[in-house]
Amino acid sequence: MIKVLITDKLAQEGIDLLNSTEGVEAVVKTGISEDELAEIIGQHDGLIIRSATKVTAKVLNNPGKLKAIARAGVGVDNIDIPEATRKGIIVMNTPGGNTLSAAEHTMALILAMSRNVVPACVSLKGGAWDRKKYMGNQLNNKVLGLIGLGRIGMAVAEMAKGFNMKILGFDPLAVPPDAVTKGVEISDSLEQIFTEADFISVHVPRNEQTLNMIDAEQIQKMKPTVRLVNCARGGIINEDALYDALAAKRIAGAALDVYPKEPPENTRFAESENCVVTPHLGASTSEAQIEVALEAARIIVDAIKGGPVKNALNAPSTTGTVPPIVGQYAELARRIGTVISTIGPGQIKSIEVQYRGSIAEMAVEQATLNFAIGLLQKHFEMPLNMVNTPVLAKERGISIDETKNPKPKDVASSFSAKVVTDKVTHTVTGSVFGGTLLRIIEIDGFNIEMTPRGAVLVIFNDDKPGVIGSVGMLCGKHNINICTMGVGQKPAEGKAILAVSLDKEPDSKAIEELGKLEFVNEMYVCTLD
Repeated sequence: MIKVLITDKLAQEGIDLLNSTEGVEAVVKTGISEDELAEIIGQHDGLIIRSATKVTAKVLNNPGKLKAIARAGVGVDNIDIPEATRKGIIVMNTPGGNTLSAAEHTMALILAMSRNVVPACVSLKGGAWDRKKYMGNQLNNKVLGLIGLGRIGMAVAEMAKGFNMKILGFDPLAVPPDAVTKGVEISDSLEQIFTEADFISVHVPRNEQTLNMIDAEQIQKMKPTVRLVNCARGGIINEDALYDALAAKRIAGAALDVYPKEPPENTRFAESENCVVTPHLGASTSEAQIEVALEAARIIVDAIKGGPVKNALNAPSTTGTVPPIVGQYAELARRIGTVISTIGPGQIKSIEVQYRGSIAEMAVEQATLNFAIGLLQKHFEMPLNMVNTPVLAKERGISIDETKNPKPKDVASSFSAKVVTDKVTHTVTGSVFGGTLLRIIEIDGFNIEMTPRGAVLVIFNDDKPGVIGSVGMLCGKHNINICTMGVGQKPAEGKAILAVSLDKEPDSKAIEELGKLEFVNEMYVCTLD
């Protein structure tokens, strides 16, 4: 008998599906402590949780017969995925179950703002009858600016078309192939959305690229009649800037369902009549709860029974199944992908990878996928792996052109990647020396040699004396040790590059001082481990 433990509140439909499956028994034990979970988890084949249960390394210390964990929902920061992977336990989530609910809640907030539903309701319940004060606006023919065109963003677009809204879309990663056919006008810049939209709704993950994406500077560019919506993640819209804009009536309104810290410590938006706030209700519909419960039940049974594994967040280890040198190139490719992701802003238009020399004569699918993982990871909240990356890339219309040339160039074997975005084109080449030493040997035509490990600082600079000394002195001032350094020059252009690996990531003060060096044209910091 397969036993599936459920430790958080789950829709009954999911429990019933488990119990109706031959050879499967659902065991419901909600509200148990970490110690209690650690004691009993090994007696079960599967575990289904939501956000309350913490699956820590302690819980997984003695996993017994546990084979799979399913998160009924999207976020998996309450699961120690590396530890689960080490113990051979598959971790899955249900990212599609709440798409419609989140999209509908976005539309509900847009309608609430446009028709002053909340303040009018409060006023009437208080005994007033003030129709003129709460005059609203139609959605018909208004411009809805969508930042993020993933599953939820595209669902909002389709719903908004039903109100005859004009959809203006921007995605920092790539444009879905069907966006235009579904009536979305694609913008090449956020600037257009900020200046033209009547409503702006964000649907991107929170990361370094999107944190404070909408700040005081961006709000200043917007129409005074604009209304902002955030049903994605707290912090994408800077709350201080938003509050100030609302207080000054610089914008017409805002609606927030998510906050940098939940529950929010600062309740100042309660003072704003032109701000609608809800307690993270995007996925809180009975239908969404049923859907994620059913999906979690299905995928965990399939995984335990050896069927197809869906929505896996930790691909099974491939150690020993490929030649060691391919594994090394796979790791090199992932790190190169991360470097390009850091130095190459904009929507991806094309990707090319090339293998040269002896590595070109081997099966390198794992390396190409690893490159995609490094390149795309910052655009997704869920961990990317060999299982989900191809699916997510295809959804966004991203493909990789792979070529092989057994004839070596410069070194016996190499991996090269070229990524073209709507803003820049970057090419990075690397090689593995001695079977184990990972090296980046070229960036954008600059010949260098540096180790892609730990924190990496990449500076595009004017070719002049004193660059290395100035950077070294500043790193020393901030107690940062330079581990390896690569320098490349293009004397005819008067340009150079400095790429160094560091023993720790520079803090904001060090980055600020480095960026002020007079020879610096562009500077990037990325973490590769």
